[in-house]
Amino acid sequence: MRLKPVPEPPSDLDALREYQRAVPLVPGDTDDCCARLRRRCDLPDRRTANDWLAFLRALGLVEETSRGFVRADAEPTRERVRAGLEEGVLFVPEALAALDEASPGDPLTAADLFAATRDAVPRHDRARNPDWETAWRERASRLLGWLALVGLAAPVDGDPEASGSDPGYVAGDAL
Repeated sequence: MRLKPVPEPPSDLDALREYQRAVPLVPGDTDDCCARLRRRCDLPDRRTANDWLAFLRALGLVEETSRGFVRADAEPTRERVRAGLEEGVLFVPEALAALDEASPGDPLTAADLFAATRDAVPRHDRARNPDWETAWRERASRLLGWLALVGLAAPVDGDPEASGSDPGYVAGDAL
């Protein structure tokens, strides 16, 4: 199962480690874990904390047990985050395929990624949010940021006259 939440990417993997460390070593229920994440990582609300909890689980940095969530005994290395993104986050395979087809002259933007995945956005997300298109475009932008963080995407300098436009990306390096 691939998870939908994609929080704003941190500046580096050390910052990601702080989010992971906010999850307890002793299992805690969702409310307790979200409260810790909010407090320790200065998150604005429970929903944002819950998104981080789900995303950390998708990356293999948090585990869900019968007694609640617990910090996994795993470091947020570049390789682990890459694997977690590829295996556990919705639309990563589609993004990687689109990045492979992108070129510096025609890079992939968040708008392009949204257009490529628009028809696959879960129906219930469309029904519950009247502005679902904006939300999923923003998610595409954050997803490309995560892929760039771990080298699966590389930003391309855009047209200086197109200020305010989405940054473009091409496939990043391969390990």
